[in-house]
Amino acid sequence: MIESFVFLGLSLNAWITIVLVLVMFGLLLFTKLPADVVFVGGMAVLLVCGVLPAKEVLSGFSSESVVVVGVLFVVVAGLVYTGVLQWIVRHLLGNPSSYPKAIVRLMLPVAMLSSMLSNTTVVALFINVVKMWSKKLDVAPSKLLISLSYASGMGGVCTLIGTPPNLIISGFYARETGVELGVFTTTLPGLFCLAVGILSMIALRKLLPERKSPESSFESISDYTVELMVPTTNPLVGQSVGECGLMDVRGGRLVEIVRFDKEIISPVPADEFILGGDRLVYSGQIDAILDLRETHQLVNATHHVYSVTEMEGQRKLQTGYLAFDSDLIGKRMTDTRFEEEHDVVLVAIARQGKRLEVSPREAVLQAGDTLLLEGKKLREEDFNGDVRFFDSENIQQVNHKTLVSSGIMLAMMLLSAFHVMPLLNACFLAAFAMILTRCCSIEQARKSINWNVLMVFAGSVCLGMAIENTGIAQKFADGLLGMCGTNPLVVLAVICLVGTFITELISNAAAAAMFFPIAYKSAIALGVNPLTFCVALMIAVSSSFATPIGSPTHMLVYGPGGYRFSDFMKIGLLMNLIILAANLFIVTILFPL
Repeated sequence: MIESFVFLGLSLNAWITIVLVLVMFGLLLFTKLPADVVFVGGMAVLLVCGVLPAKEVLSGFSSESVVVVGVLFVVVAGLVYTGVLQWIVRHLLGNPSSYPKAIVRLMLPVAMLSSMLSNTTVVALFINVVKMWSKKLDVAPSKLLISLSYASGMGGVCTLIGTPPNLIISGFYARETGVELGVFTTTLPGLFCLAVGILSMIALRKLLPERKSPESSFESISDYTVELMVPTTNPLVGQSVGECGLMDVRGGRLVEIVRFDKEIISPVPADEFILGGDRLVYSGQIDAILDLRETHQLVNATHHVYSVTEMEGQRKLQTGYLAFDSDLIGKRMTDTRFEEEHDVVLVAIARQGKRLEVSPREAVLQAGDTLLLEGKKLREEDFNGDVRFFDSENIQQVNHKTLVSSGIMLAMMLLSAFHVMPLLNACFLAAFAMILTRCCSIEQARKSINWNVLMVFAGSVCLGMAIENTGIAQKFADGLLGMCGTNPLVVLAVICLVGTFITELISNAAAAAMFFPIAYKSAIALGVNPLTFCVALMIAVSSSFATPIGSPTHMLVYGPGGYRFSDFMKIGLLMNLIILAANLFIVTILFPL
């Protein structure tokens, strides 16, 4: 009786699981701990506390859906390295005559690619293309980049291999029913939701912000800040800033002087004397300021006031975007060794398309900040995920292997769709074919596997098993029926709505693993077709549009588009509701309850 009162009818293991889920939520939302660390740690807690036996905990790593995701990384690498993306760009984007046509020409190819490739891969490689495309169309990139990200999510649900939640849910469904879902099970409802999504983006286009691209601040206008230093040997030492011509530059001004002893002089009077070691903070046109650096024998300031390194001739300027999971977030560049470790100089910062008036090294960095860096060859892999670069150089050109890799991918999908062999077998066969035909090298295949993502998926599967085995899923299902009655459409709508909301906060794979047991138990309790609930859930947990943290692809476009958090909320909340309604409508028709 006491146990029943204290634990509200749930076992101790069930409460351990509930507390663990809440703690994991908190760690993912409010700390910078990597998601893979959080999920593997959660698996360890389930094992140590005896919630799941070792065999079931480790089954997350051996789950067929997790292995399929891992093998697909290699298949995708073969497509990327043979220029399939470039072929799509060249033949399908074109030059539309209006904005609605541009939305269609952008979202359809991206959705098609995302149904076969990793969403993040497609979006990362399309960003620079879309920015160049927007210039030709004379449209702000912010009008297109959100559509790019949304299209990748909508396209991902169009096939079983398009997004990990589909594979996770189908794996759970096969374990419960013994029925393997086909690669194209979700294609028709996915295409319907995609069509509704495209039309909605056109209808709601006025809600999309028209904001200049952050890196345009570094081209020919004055929305940026640059910091230069006066060496102690400079002949200008002892003269006033007005006398030596340091007061004004084309398109800008001298914002402040930071003295050797950290004294800040702002605004700067024309009769202020120049001292050795002074750091001069300018806003203006970058070419003019860098010309000033050469003509007045100034140098780039580093975060060490006492140590200055001249820029070598082979160094270049390049724009990067601060990643959402960067360790630099919340810090000032002066408090880190980032520049020294990577041999770069932070020249300027733009945020949400506007310059920062303070010194770039004194600014507290935020996720999505656009950084103008000067250094030698800048490669994204050298920055430990802190900074992302989006260059057209990353897009592989079409070559004679393009048709080969495309044929391998098509054969893989057809072999699975017509039940010639299981999906896992077809994926392994395709991966080996990509390597044997040299569509990608063994080294490229090895590097393509994202082990962090696989750890999250394995942890998600394990968490889903704990929710089911401890009776939490049944308890929630009973509660839903008590609250919503016996109308299956109402129960399905509530599950999908809550699933969509949760996906805005955590990974869609985790949401899929958590909600499948609840959806399946609810369907069984109602005596309706559980496949209806499963397909609807697949679409729901991949329909996160309202926050930039809801999807890795939203994070990718956040910086390049110069977006604010509220930009996603304005259009994303409506898109969530529209796709939810479309989802419920089409799924209940194609998969009757």
